[in-house]
Amino acid sequence: TSRDQHIVPLLSDLFNTSKQTPTDPSTTITMVVTKVLMLTCLVAAVAATPIDPYGHQQYKHEPKPYSFSYGVEDKNYGPNFSQHEKSDGKNVKGSYTVQLPDGRKQTVTYTADHHNGFHADVQYYGKAQYPPPSKYPPFVVKPQHYAPAPHFDQPSYH
Repeated sequence: TSRDQHIVPLLSDLFNTSKQTPTDPSTTITMVVTKVLMLTCLVAAVAATPIDPYGHQQYKHEPKPYSFSYGVEDKNYGPNFSQHEKSDGKNVKGSYTVQLPDGRKQTVTYTADHHNGFHADVQYYGKAQYPPPSKYPPFVVKPQHYAPAPHFDQPSYH
C-alpha cells in the first residue's frame, strides 16, 4: 500500500544502523518489529531492577548488659520455682529451679553465647516419691433399666 511505502523507509532509516535498506518491505517490517520488541524488553528489564538492593539493613547494636531474678512459692497450691540470669551483652549465664510433682527439685544451670550456643547442666535433688495407691474401692455405677411407657397429655379444648 502507499502508506507502507512511506512509513517503511522512514522506520528503516531510524532503526537500521548499517544504512543498508532491504528491498523487501516485509523484511524491513520484521526488522523494525524485532528492534522495537528488543527495545521494549530492555526498557522493561531496566524498570524492573530494584532501586535499593533487597534485604534488610544491618544495624550495629551495642551490647546491653542486664540482670534479673524472680521466684514464686505458693504453699497452698504448690508452685515453687525461681530463675536468675545475668548477661554482659555477649554472654548469658543463669539458672532456674523447679519443684517437681514427684517431690524432687530440678535445677538447670545454663550458659549461652554466639560462639558456643546454649549449654545446660540439669541436676535433680531429692528422691522421687509417689503416693501409695488409694484404698477406696472404685466407684461403680449400676445401670438402671426402665420399661417403656406411653405418655399422652389430655387434650384441652378451651
